[in-house]
Amino acid sequence: MKEVLRQCIGIDCAKDEHVASFAMMDPNRKVTQLSTLTFKNSKAGFEKLSKWVKKFKPIEELTIIMEATGVYHEQLACYLDDKGFCVVVVLPNKAKHFAKTLDIKTVNDKVSAQSLATMGLEKKLDQWKRPSALYNHLRQLTRERDQLIQERSQIKCQLHAETSGAWPNKSSIKRMKHRIAVINHQISDIISEINKLIDSDANLKRKVNYVCTIKGVALITAVTVIAETNGFNLVRNKKQLVSYAGLDVKEHTSGTSVHKKSRISHHGNKYLRKCLHFPALTAIKHTKTSKELFVRLVSKHGIKMKAAVAVQRKILILIYIMWKNETVFDPEYELKKSRNELGQSRKTALMELA
Repeated sequence: MKEVLRQCIGIDCAKDEHVASFAMMDPNRKVTQLSTLTFKNSKAGFEKLSKWVKKFKPIEELTIIMEATGVYHEQLACYLDDKGFCVVVVLPNKAKHFAKTLDIKTVNDKVSAQSLATMGLEKKLDQWKRPSALYNHLRQLTRERDQLIQERSQIKCQLHAETSGAWPNKSSIKRMKHRIAVINHQISDIISEINKLIDSDANLKRKVNYVCTIKGVALITAVTVIAETNGFNLVRNKKQLVSYAGLDVKEHTSGTSVHKKSRISHHGNKYLRKCLHFPALTAIKHTKTSKELFVRLVSKHGIKMKAAVAVQRKILILIYIMWKNETVFDPEYELKKSRNELGQSRKTALMELA
């Protein structure tokens, strides 16, 4: 039997069926794909996977890696976590970028699973942590509220079109107004439920209050960011957080001929980007440092949206810092910091002259 350095199972997740690929790495770091399995996205399918894994006599360091495909991977990840496996969940864009390095010509479920298995063998990845029940509940509520707001906006547009027409239908207008009233009531219920959940956890309530001291960040924004990041449990640094939100800048330049416009990647959590839009506009209007950042970038690039995205990034990082350090936001912090640095540089210059 070949000596095994590492073992990994890559799983391509879908709504009805998952495809798994078992791979190993020998001491020479050569990767070998051993077998594949297709199984149902159900408890019976998960048990089939568990029996299949045992046939290979897995070593203790066995890793199971899968993509974060909406909600379709969650039940499987929880099942494997309960069984004591080392589970890794990666963002789809990370898996896609790694697959490009393998020079894959054909893409299907089997090939995707094999690519993930190879990624798990060659990369050092963080183990997945199951979201707490509290954060998961808050995430469901904030997403439901977001969906209801979208529905309300759509109905309001329809109502405006109906009332502005030459022959408005009174019964249609009545029904639309009733639907808007129902949605408003549902949104109020969701906000009440969110408040109750926050009040039930003293530690969470204290940290949320710190986050809400940031100008432009209200309760829903704070809760959305915290719920979508699972309380920043898997975030190691600010750069990783910005990338997870899809607010990192993507450049495409080559030599002297290719100079495409820089733009944000959009590969990340859309709920984070969406919830930071209006807080950024508020910060630009009422916060000196955010306004200065916005004006400076607009004067440099001439693109207001690009400058607004920079403010969004800044707010997201501030939320992360307030949460981790459990401190109140100081709007004069940057000004004080620059003054201290200026004073220190003057002191150093005087010492050199002396």
